[in-house]
Amino acid sequence: MFRIDIALKSVLDLTPEILQENNIKGLLMDLDNTLTTHDNPRPADGVVEWIDLMKRNGIKMIIVSNNHAERVRPFAELLGLDFVPEGKKPLANGFNRAQKLMDIPFENLAVVGDQIYTDVLGANLKRVKCIFVFPIEHEKKGFLAFKRKIEGPFLPKKLYSEKRR
Repeated sequence: MFRIDIALKSVLDLTPEILQENNIKGLLMDLDNTLTTHDNPRPADGVVEWIDLMKRNGIKMIIVSNNHAERVRPFAELLGLDFVPEGKKPLANGFNRAQKLMDIPFENLAVVGDQIYTDVLGANLKRVKCIFVFPIEHEKKGFLAFKRKIEGPFLPKKLYSEKRR
């Protein structure tokens, strides 16, 4: 249920070469703590350049977020990406909507995200490749901070680059 195909420190460590090695042509990407910090309207340092690199290499991308459209739309527009708000991850609804927009078979897609109980579980339930990235910053209070604590046993022990050696 919590299988991770590729674990990376950051989304910025995901390269076109890694995607090609794994036959991935499209990314279903989480927003908060994957591309930016929570409620931040600006991408994290390096994300704009990373998105441009992916686009230049023919990788299709879409943001699939559990957030409302009011949060996701301005961010997606800034990056020139399509988006699916209220994705209801880990359920399949948002992933199904995104796949139809991208018109790429699920076997060539990967979910990219930082949360075990939404992104990783959702990818596994949908039987889509899973790319886990560690969160940009850990939440310090509230429900998300609690979730981070109980994710511990399921976090990857080795990064993709370490497994390839």
